[in-house]
Amino acid sequence: MKKVLVTGISGYVGLHTAAELLKNGYAVRGSVRSLSKTAKLTEVLQKEVDPKGNLEYCELDLLKDDGWKEAMEGCDYVLHIASPYFATEPKDENEMIKPAIEGTQRALNAAKKAGVKRLVLTSSTVAMLGEGNKSINVNPDTWTNPKAKGMSAYIKSKTLAEKSAWDFINAQTGSNKLEMVVLNPGAIWGPSLSGTLAGESIELVKKMITGKTPMLAKAAMNMVDVRDVAKIHVQALENQQANGKRFIVASERAYSFKEMANILKTNGYKKVSTIEAPNFLLKIMSNFVPDAKAMKPFIGNTYSADVSNTMKTFNWKPMDFKKTVLETAEYIKPLI
Repeated sequence: MKKVLVTGISGYVGLHTAAELLKNGYAVRGSVRSLSKTAKLTEVLQKEVDPKGNLEYCELDLLKDDGWKEAMEGCDYVLHIASPYFATEPKDENEMIKPAIEGTQRALNAAKKAGVKRLVLTSSTVAMLGEGNKSINVNPDTWTNPKAKGMSAYIKSKTLAEKSAWDFINAQTGSNKLEMVVLNPGAIWGPSLSGTLAGESIELVKKMITGKTPMLAKAAMNMVDVRDVAKIHVQALENQQANGKRFIVASERAYSFKEMANILKTNGYKKVSTIEAPNFLLKIMSNFVPDAKAMKPFIGNTYSADVSNTMKTFNWKPMDFKKTVLETAEYIKPLI
């Protein structure tokens, strides 16, 4: 049985991906920051699939060397999902950037030394936005300029971490080269497996359906269901056409927050506001309100995405966005 190291298994994407791996006959070793939470993780995953003894854990820190060698032992593949994310802009951008880059480099170095066949890196479409100041068609050849004006710490962290990964892969010599596939999801929605309200996307939908978001950002993003993201992570492990490529995992067109609100409102969530805040107000707020700064590149811009190669390579069709929105809300409703 092939074994996969999943970094950040306790996260929103990590849990879904671990469940998908187990369903597809892989053994899973999941990394956590503290082994004290593993009993709860096992309990959560057992609701989705019987691990049959093929689930284990290890303790890793993106900023420390300890444990990486041991974590890779016996693993055929690595899914490097772990990366810091919080919607509020940190006072020091390196709180996000440093662990993103260093964690990626630790994962790559340890995988290479252990003889792992392939590493799949979870990046983001925010690493593909160009200068971040106009509407563009993002595709596997577009890159965000992290030095461009108004880029948030999160956008910089994803861009710089992915760039550092490609530098590592391209600098390899000899015959025993580590393979890499990079997945660039859009904004991720969908029900969580955690049974909690933890997570930025869950929190955003919760605020919308409870009426705590009086005005919406006039912005649109390429969206994706977390279950689609998990499935493509698993498929990327052994797909021969995927090696050495970037894949956008997102809707072809961008969906606005107003569209999301309208879906919720017309399906019984009466407290949802569909009022959009003026762009000038949001841009002013983004200069001094931490939550608003992360949205700045999306205000007034629309990013279409070329997902044709993702659909062809993985025989994939994105889940219906309305289904994703409503099932996210249905997950949240009994928890509030």
